[in-house]
Amino acid sequence: MKKVMIFFAALLLVQCAPTAKSKLKTLITDYQSFKAFDYDEFPLGEYSEERFEKQYSFYRDCFDRAQKIKTSELSDDELRSLRLLRFVLKHRIKSHEFKMHYNPILSDEGFHNSLIYRVRKVVDKKGAIQYLKLLKSIPLYIEQNTELIRKGIEMGISQPRVIFNGYENSYEQHITEDASSNYYFEPFLNLPDQLSIQEKDSLQNAAKEVIEQQLIPTFLVIKSFFEKEYYPKTRTAIGVSETPNGIDFYNNRIAYYTTLDLTAEEVHQMGLDEVQRIRTEMQKIIDELEFKGSFADFLAFLRTDEQFYAKSPKELLMFARDVAKRLDEQLPRFFKTLPRKPYGVVPVPDAIAPKYTGGRYIGTAPNSTDPGYYWVNTYNLPSRPLYTIPALTAHEAVPGHHLQGALNAELPISIPQFRRNLYLSAYGEGWGLYTESLAEEMGIYTTPYERFGQLTYSMWRACRLVVDTGMHAFGWTREQAVDYMAENTALSLHEVNTEIDRYISWPGQALAYKVGELKIRELRQKAEEDLGELFDIRAFHEVILANGTLTLPMLETEINNFIDSYSSS
Repeated sequence: MKKVMIFFAALLLVQCAPTAKSKLKTLITDYQSFKAFDYDEFPLGEYSEERFEKQYSFYRDCFDRAQKIKTSELSDDELRSLRLLRFVLKHRIKSHEFKMHYNPILSDEGFHNSLIYRVRKVVDKKGAIQYLKLLKSIPLYIEQNTELIRKGIEMGISQPRVIFNGYENSYEQHITEDASSNYYFEPFLNLPDQLSIQEKDSLQNAAKEVIEQQLIPTFLVIKSFFEKEYYPKTRTAIGVSETPNGIDFYNNRIAYYTTLDLTAEEVHQMGLDEVQRIRTEMQKIIDELEFKGSFADFLAFLRTDEQFYAKSPKELLMFARDVAKRLDEQLPRFFKTLPRKPYGVVPVPDAIAPKYTGGRYIGTAPNSTDPGYYWVNTYNLPSRPLYTIPALTAHEAVPGHHLQGALNAELPISIPQFRRNLYLSAYGEGWGLYTESLAEEMGIYTTPYERFGQLTYSMWRACRLVVDTGMHAFGWTREQAVDYMAENTALSLHEVNTEIDRYISWPGQALAYKVGELKIRELRQKAEEDLGELFDIRAFHEVILANGTLTLPMLETEINNFIDSYSSS
């Protein structure tokens, strides 16, 4: 009898033991519900060392739990979630160990000017009050970030001084004489009609008081901090491998941004090979145009001839909108599922335009009623050629970032929230670059110059593989990188210089585009060859987008399964 009781007790323990499925579900719930700080107390986030240590400890615990879950007991989608969670946790842990939180600055963005993304149209009184609360929290946000940077400087962590030429515009723009002319006051210029005159006056006066008494003085503090404390102590070396632990850091950034096990040497050679291939395609177009002169002469012609440049910011913006409309019309031919969320085409805010890239997609929260936005940089028109706008629009709007990002946010609720919010550059930017060539299949490029524009964008991303690894792994100077980019692309010299500064300040990120695109093109070629007449471009794109953001090895698994399913049927 005693043996029987022991047997049933043991059986009960086995039955009650957590399964791999339940462990994963609990882990994901814990991960998604974790709050490193109180959003009511810190609307812009808490940037204290204590917050980052708390976060680090939590991520390590989650990673240990994730490693112990048996993959053999999971469904295909559960396995996707586990693999993605392991990848994200691993690299968040490494980011902390490399002390990245002490360096919240890039050449075209930083802790202080990323605040402009919070400036949104006010649609009701509640939104206006929330925005006022956000403005009031800016001084603490700035204080915490500058304190982190000070501690980083003490540890030898900084960006190179060379990338900060013209950086003063990022903070001086907000040091205005009064609130009415301040960018952060714009949401109060056109308050919703349902508010009474008294309510509008009250909200506007409150905003003016906060901006004049808190925000403008805070940007004066930022100016003093950068010019008196930070710039004099920034490093001189541009390559991150020349900094303490820099080689390991750069190798980690390659692994994170490409999601592949690649060396700097392999990435560099991949770039050189692509540059040679694309150069051949470019020459074919030059020959087609019967241009008399060298490759360098043709680039000089593109950079200087007035026919290739808009006469006004409005002309540039309207051209981008026209291209976006033509792309919209082609989507049903190439995609089964389209996003519900719309997007708008608007100029880059003046406050950041001088150092900003040519265009960028700005998404919104999944539950937001705002559309996504494709930002077009209309600053310095002689540096914004019209022949690259079709490729830029395909990449940033549709079928690029907006389509992929909105579909990701609209994934079914059965897929964990962290996956619906996840962005990995190799997948997202690889997709964006892939869609630039897809736009040619859509018939978007109407002139040889626009086709050359697409090739120069592809060449631009290939050059990134060469110059990013060149500067951060092989000792290239900034001048070498600028010359290489200028000699091989039709980008304006202004764009070349802002891009090189971006790569210096953001090691490894620039590798994601071309590495991701090459993987997607490789997988498409494999599917086309294996399936022959059975290949369906809409079905292929559906598989790429259906599960949301993936690492490139995971994406390859999905496409192989897609091919096998067609072959077996």
